[in-house]
Amino acid sequence: MNQEDRYLTFALGKGRLATKTMELFESIGISCEEMKDKDSRKLIFVNEQQKMRFFLAKGPDVPTYVEYGAADIGVVGRDTILEENRNVYEVLDLGYGKCRMCVCGPASAAELLQHHERIRVASKYPNIAREYFYNKKHQTVDIIKLNGSVELGPIVELSDVIVDIVETGSTLRENGLSVLEEICPLSARMIVNPVSMQMQNRQITDLVNRLRRQILAQ
Repeated sequence: MNQEDRYLTFALGKGRLATKTMELFESIGISCEEMKDKDSRKLIFVNEQQKMRFFLAKGPDVPTYVEYGAADIGVVGRDTILEENRNVYEVLDLGYGKCRMCVCGPASAAELLQHHERIRVASKYPNIAREYFYNKKHQTVDIIKLNGSVELGPIVELSDVIVDIVETGSTLRENGLSVLEEICPLSARMIVNPVSMQMQNRQITDLVNRLRRQILAQ
């Protein structure tokens, strides 16, 4: 079978990200009518004409599907790419879902970040937190993984600071916390399986170029 005849398979992070991505794809003429049926129980949506398949996945699973080749292309937040640290190519910043990964805490914790003291850090993103404190700041910390509202960490004295995504900062302010240090900017990114990038290079490169032109034109 000619590689160019293969279907391109996309794994999209569920929710707002998938909606925004399909809007972007539609603006360059790629659509999937099946996905618009909100009552559909289907797991995989196909566009036969354009030889494309789409499925929705939980954000943290998207890089896994792409690394193992179950999807050729994935769309997910950069926070997830950094946290999961999978063997994928990041090929395009899609420009939406913009926010920041930050170290946050009460104002009194700012000093703890200056003196390389051993502190406790609560986060949904233990790998990002570890990478930042150990490799960038060279500060030894105890990292506590939480799955829910990490803002609780400093309030109930579970941790000194938190590492979390900040969009507007209003939740922080309401809880007496603020951004103490910025780790990195985040947004939705397109990732590609390395083997797919070789085998279907023309198709994928063409798609990325069309999307890039569209993003710049917006």
